[in-house]
Amino acid sequence: MNDLLRWCLVGLFALGGALLPVAAMAQDGDPAAIIQKFAGKQSFDDTEAVIAELAATGEPEVARALRALSAGDLYWRESDEQVFIVTGKGDEVTLRDPLTGAEAGTAPSGDLKKVRIKNSIRNAVTGALGSLTLRAADPNVRLRAASTLFSDADPDMLEPIEAALAEETDPGVRARMEEARASAILASDRPAADKAEAAAILEARGDRESLTMLSRFAAATDDPAAKAVVEAAIAGIESNIAFWNQMQNIWYGLSLGSVLLLAAIGLAITFGVMGVINMAHGEMVMLGAYTTFVVQEVIRADAPWLFPWSLAIALPLAFLVSGFVGLVMERGIIRFLYGRPLETLLATFGVSLILQQAVRTIFGPTNRQVGNPDWMSGAFDIGLMSVTWNRLWIIVFSLVVFAGLLMVLNRTALGLQMRAVTQNRKMASAMGIRTPWVDAMTFALGSGIAGIAGVALSQIDNVSPSLGQGYIIDSFMVVVFGGVGNLWGTLVGAMSLGVLNKFLEPYAGAVLGKIVVLVLIILFIQKRPRGLFAQKGRFVDA
Repeated sequence: MNDLLRWCLVGLFALGGALLPVAAMAQDGDPAAIIQKFAGKQSFDDTEAVIAELAATGEPEVARALRALSAGDLYWRESDEQVFIVTGKGDEVTLRDPLTGAEAGTAPSGDLKKVRIKNSIRNAVTGALGSLTLRAADPNVRLRAASTLFSDADPDMLEPIEAALAEETDPGVRARMEEARASAILASDRPAADKAEAAAILEARGDRESLTMLSRFAAATDDPAAKAVVEAAIAGIESNIAFWNQMQNIWYGLSLGSVLLLAAIGLAITFGVMGVINMAHGEMVMLGAYTTFVVQEVIRADAPWLFPWSLAIALPLAFLVSGFVGLVMERGIIRFLYGRPLETLLATFGVSLILQQAVRTIFGPTNRQVGNPDWMSGAFDIGLMSVTWNRLWIIVFSLVVFAGLLMVLNRTALGLQMRAVTQNRKMASAMGIRTPWVDAMTFALGSGIAGIAGVALSQIDNVSPSLGQGYIIDSFMVVVFGGVGNLWGTLVGAMSLGVLNKFLEPYAGAVLGKIVVLVLIILFIQKRPRGLFAQKGRFVDA
């Protein structure tokens, strides 16, 4: 019996000895077991080897421990050489599991030793995290990882990138990984043929970051063949960047032109129909912007859920407020000054000062905040050109206002009467049109349109008492250049001057650019005194 028991024990020990290597092998790929290798007084090379082991597991959860290591929060306990993430300061610190982040109790800070790191360790961690996220389940995570690796251009990451690339199925992520691989190849010691292929990929990408990488490689390489290929790619990218710079200038010009159109379109009506030089037109714009501010303040205080609709609510109110002020101004002052343009200029200039001071008294002299709804916030890219949503919506809005005003002028009785008064005021009066009523409605309409222009401008400019002063001179230039009283001329004039301004600014500066535009308009008016699209009619021609 004792002999049998003895042989059984011998067999169990033999079986255990046989299983120990198997257990050790099973632990080799276990992230929890690998992390424990950080414990002990090891060298920096040993630490980098453990990082590489963790990266080789491909398990996303090891990222927590790697980030803690890079941040200097990974410690090991001397008593049992267990590794933890440490949070808190003082004599007693909190221990957390390096994989799950779950609390694992507390310990005296004196019982713990930090896993030593240096810059090369941090770089190794960055590379390991990149290789881990390249295999993440979420394609957006893989896309961000590939973008990061593209910027890093680390030749040591070539193998992880190529391994992930072999398994990638998403076309967008795969294209970004190809670019990351190309940037790493340029920084590596791969053959010239591989580098020529990488240069072609970066040329196809065609942005400034690619240009920087290729320029750096061209300056460092001594291979004439590779240098020639890269320089050709650099020339292609520079040409692409120049094209998109011009497109960006055109976009900025159209954006400025839409702002000028909104500010000038009401002035084109009043100046064209009534011949009134309204220096208070900018203040009508300002009143529209302050109406938007008041609407948003009320919504913030009483109905915050309506904030996305605040601009839609402010538009009709701004039209009514500015239109009413314009109507009062026409009935109270301007109707007594028809035929005396200099006196109307002085009178409306005085009204502009009164309105500015009234706004300063009510709202104060400082800028007021007008928020952007979510649908007007942010930007998106087209090629190398950035397009902001607020500017895009203002362009759309200005064109909608333009189309709506054309409908009013061409499809309504008021529009017909306005055109009749513009072409021949005396004949229109003889035909029974109440020209004073047309004048009043025209001035109110022009002022109301200026008010809704203020709603749009509140999204891109400071809302202050002097808001309108920045647009009044440009508005007059647009009206005169396009043709007094002609809406199509106002549209073409606004967009032309906006684009011209933006093309001149990089070379002449903002102020000198405006001076050049003014001189060009003066020269143009010498040749065409009535602007691009002159009004027709007996009264006009006379």
